[in-house]
Amino acid sequence: MIKKTILIIFALILLVLGGYIYYIYSSTGYFREITNRLPGEVIRSIDLPGVEDMQISRIDSFLLLSSDDRAAHRDGHPVQGHLYLIDLTDPTLTPRCLTADLDMPLHPHGISMFRRKANNYRVFVINHVDDVESIEIFDLLNDTLTYQYTLHDEALIHPNDLVALDVEHFYFTNDHRYPKGWRRLAEDYLGLALSNLVYFDGNTWQEVASDIAYANGINRDPERNLLFVASPRDFRVKVYQIEPKGQLNWIDDINCHTGVDNIELGPDGKLWIGCHPSLLTFAAYAKGKKEISPSEVITIDYRGEGDYTVETVFMDDGHLMSASTVAPVLGDLLFIGNVMDDHFLVLKQR
Repeated sequence: MIKKTILIIFALILLVLGGYIYYIYSSTGYFREITNRLPGEVIRSIDLPGVEDMQISRIDSFLLLSSDDRAAHRDGHPVQGHLYLIDLTDPTLTPRCLTADLDMPLHPHGISMFRRKANNYRVFVINHVDDVESIEIFDLLNDTLTYQYTLHDEALIHPNDLVALDVEHFYFTNDHRYPKGWRRLAEDYLGLALSNLVYFDGNTWQEVASDIAYANGINRDPERNLLFVASPRDFRVKVYQIEPKGQLNWIDDINCHTGVDNIELGPDGKLWIGCHPSLLTFAAYAKGKKEISPSEVITIDYRGEGDYTVETVFMDDGHLMSASTVAPVLGDLLFIGNVMDDHFLVLKQR
């Protein structure tokens, strides 16, 4: 009888463990079939490492790039990251470094900018330097970037992306509640919804949304006063109505079936999102255990609560470019950045 009880307990443990392992694999997209899809032709492959985020100005015709060699950092040989600008009226699409003379360490992640007037912008940059998290504030006048000041606060746990509302106010995401250790691993692999969204009003920091599984890319639709937040661990984009004084009212979750990253708005209001269709493959790639990781770009036509269309525009198994994160558009041009590949792509869509 005792032996039978032990066998039953052992079988139940194996069943629970097997179910847990299956959940991890299925909920991170490991079993998803990756079918290459190219919506046109690659007209440029531009050699810059880790162009994780991009901001486009269709009015003033330029693209701002956040670049950091994360592979070098992972391997113990960190090099200075930079911000770059591409003049979109120049057919060569040559990046120009804006921070070559910057006298401070810079490892940029998410970026955002607010247009004051023609060719005059306030630029916000998330900066990871060792264990110190900060948001760096710059002014961009024509093609000259000038450092203004740095923001520090305990609310900056592990910031990922941000969106500016004006020259002082912004929202940002913390992709983890715990920046390191076993609790961070638990967030990743158990899919715990512990990360948050913070609003800065120019003076104070306030959590305005929580219980998000890996809060990542963020952007705002000013026409509809909506805020979109990517939750790649849940394969969802969360939709909030922006209320007075920065408060948020959750209205929807968009099921995307992929690991959504940075969110850009097209001129027609569609969301363009760089994605990781297999999060486990991406995690192994980021650690240097796999050579490539698949990329995906989706669009979301969000018409209102429960009314949306999600479409895959681009997919690659990682041989063309690994680990896509961002995908702004200009006319028939699609720019696709990534976490830590040594180049990014410019596609001309059909």
